[in-house]
Amino acid sequence: MATNKKRLLVPDIFGMAGLDVLKRRDDVEVATFPGTTPTPAFIARLQELGEVNGVALGGTPFGAAERDAAKGLQVVARIGVGYDAVDVPALTAGRIPLMVAGIANSPSVAEHAVFLMMTLAKRAAHFHAMVQEGRWGADRMKHLPIDLLGKTLLIVGFGRIGTRTAKRTLAMEMNVLVYDPYVKPEAIRAAGCEPVADLDAALPRADFVTIHCPKTPETVGMIDARRLALMKPTAILVSTARGGLIAEAPLHAALTGGRLAAAGLDVFEQEPTPKDNPLLRLPNFISSPHMAGVTTEAVMRMAQTTAENMLSVLDGKPNRDNVINKEVLD
Repeated sequence: MATNKKRLLVPDIFGMAGLDVLKRRDDVEVATFPGTTPTPAFIARLQELGEVNGVALGGTPFGAAERDAAKGLQVVARIGVGYDAVDVPALTAGRIPLMVAGIANSPSVAEHAVFLMMTLAKRAAHFHAMVQEGRWGADRMKHLPIDLLGKTLLIVGFGRIGTRTAKRTLAMEMNVLVYDPYVKPEAIRAAGCEPVADLDAALPRADFVTIHCPKTPETVGMIDARRLALMKPTAILVSTARGGLIAEAPLHAALTGGRLAAAGLDVFEQEPTPKDNPLLRLPNFISSPHMAGVTTEAVMRMAQTTAENMLSVLDGKPNRDNVINKEVLD
């Protein structure tokens, strides 16, 4: 039966906060797809529905084939802020805005970056194992934890997450350097941080380095063997950005060769990372399964923001702040 309702396709893991926003609209109907569906099945689902005016994506790839299968498509929205699995030029060619969840999960990712730093600095996993194994006093004074107080942190990328990481680490009385060639030095200084124009010159100064930039041809492999060699052997490196920004083979070599104290990754070159990834066997390495931005609260905020993003386009009032390819709006 023909309907005047707009159809929005969302993954079956879409948060209830977002569904509640959509259900309040009597001019919208919601269809779902399995969040882990492979590309051929996803395209088949788009074709089966006949008309799809908006699509919300978790990690599902989306490009020209998906665009062409979704008849009547007006908006694609990521339930998150990364969009490396989306072919932005393909959407732009179709005059379709790609929207992200703004700051919905930024505080969660910033907290996770600080968590990784503190877990490594305080040697949490090692001490927990000591207590579990009944080695209460065994060599506990041999490798002491360190404080963040007074240490120098280098933040690479000063967007939604990098700025929030700065706020949290400044409150812990760290000295914060920021490398981001796309942010004016005055804005960095206004946030209480020191701007640095040369990443290579900043790395030797840092006791901690945290990565918060998008995955682009410019940033892939940016922390390679050469740059790892510039860091202090006592430094700690963490990333909650995207896999591939840190080259994993040189990282392993630095961690096993005494050229870097410790590292923590929420993201990997291949995801899921193989169980035999040699990094996972190192005592000075910790990891999480790309979960930095996925907390109870963030899931609700991201779903709500994603729903509001799609509706803003359908209503002819797109939230420009959350649109990646703003040129399609002009």
